[in-house]
Amino acid sequence: MAEPKRIVLRNGSVRYRLMVDAGRDESGKRIQLTITRDTKKECLAERARIQTERRAGSFIAPNKITVGEWLDQWLEYKRRDVEETTITTYRLALVHVYDKLGHIRLQELTEDHVRDFIDELVATGRRKGGEPGSRLAVSTVDGILIRLRSALRRAVVRKLVSVNVASDVRPSLVDKKTDKRENVRQKPWTVTEVQTFIRGIREDRLYAPLLLSLMGLRPAEVCGQRWVDVDLENGLLSIAFTRTMINNVRVLEKDTKTASGERSLPLPRGPWEALHHFRAVQAEERAAAGEAYTVTGFVVVDELGRPLNTRQLREYAYRLMRRLGLRQVRLYDARHAVLKALALSGVPDVILAAWAGHTNAAFTKRKYVSIEAEDMRGAAEALDVFHGMSQTALP
Repeated sequence: MAEPKRIVLRNGSVRYRLMVDAGRDESGKRIQLTITRDTKKECLAERARIQTERRAGSFIAPNKITVGEWLDQWLEYKRRDVEETTITTYRLALVHVYDKLGHIRLQELTEDHVRDFIDELVATGRRKGGEPGSRLAVSTVDGILIRLRSALRRAVVRKLVSVNVASDVRPSLVDKKTDKRENVRQKPWTVTEVQTFIRGIREDRLYAPLLLSLMGLRPAEVCGQRWVDVDLENGLLSIAFTRTMINNVRVLEKDTKTASGERSLPLPRGPWEALHHFRAVQAEERAAAGEAYTVTGFVVVDELGRPLNTRQLREYAYRLMRRLGLRQVRLYDARHAVLKALALSGVPDVILAAWAGHTNAAFTKRKYVSIEAEDMRGAAEALDVFHGMSQTALP
């Protein structure tokens, strides 16, 4: 094994230098590192360290890749596992990371870098006109952190870095409390509001598709519903196809996002009858339009058979909400109200998760079932019985 070479610098100082084999990079190219130290002993010690770590599988070869360059590679790697729409969502979530941390070398990124970035992001991360502005919601920052942690975790696996410096970074408790105080989350509809909406749209042409939203289907599942997947004879609805949107502009038709999202649901009486009626309405519209009618096979179409996208369905629903004087909530929030109602009615967790298209019942309840004070009225009444209080009206 070669001995360190003695080097005399221009200023007369002496250094020792040697080359050490550090394996091969991802392209198979041989990696050789130059070690330069003040003494021969230090040179040999560094070579021994590298060789020991190589044998143990823990050696991290120096590289100049930046955080931004690694994020590009990570997003390309994730294409194997997730939908195109998800990749778009990931890239949008990482915009701030590219801006603030993208220029830093991956191996020089520290926990302090990430923590300072998160603190600044919460304070001024919201963009107005392309420029940083007011506070960014902690929930949004958490989503950004999840993606960054995942990318850095992959970098550890690829032996580009030794540790995930974002693993223990969180928004501060002060920021969480401020966020909770300033960003009041919109509550899903109450049972009364849901029932008011249903009564108010009973004569509307899109009554049936809107009832599907009030069955707990995602908007993309409603817009992707095809008549071939609707069994009106037996009252079954198969969910196997979606029509979602990328950046709220381009429609993407695809199968369900996950295997659990592909499911069959029994139709409640209301949606079942409404779909029967809507099928008959579309037959009349097709006969009236003649050659101007476009046959697509989708359930949610206009009078000429052209399928509606999620943005069009959402805006249509908003107009109905305003006309009825109801709080304007997202159709996706109707899903929260539905799943909460099912949970409070005693539907078993495993059925609740299957109905929602999830694999994890705990996730379904944590994400969609938020308990309000009025939901606990039964508990208060049970305590009245426990306390021996009569069920009389308050003065």
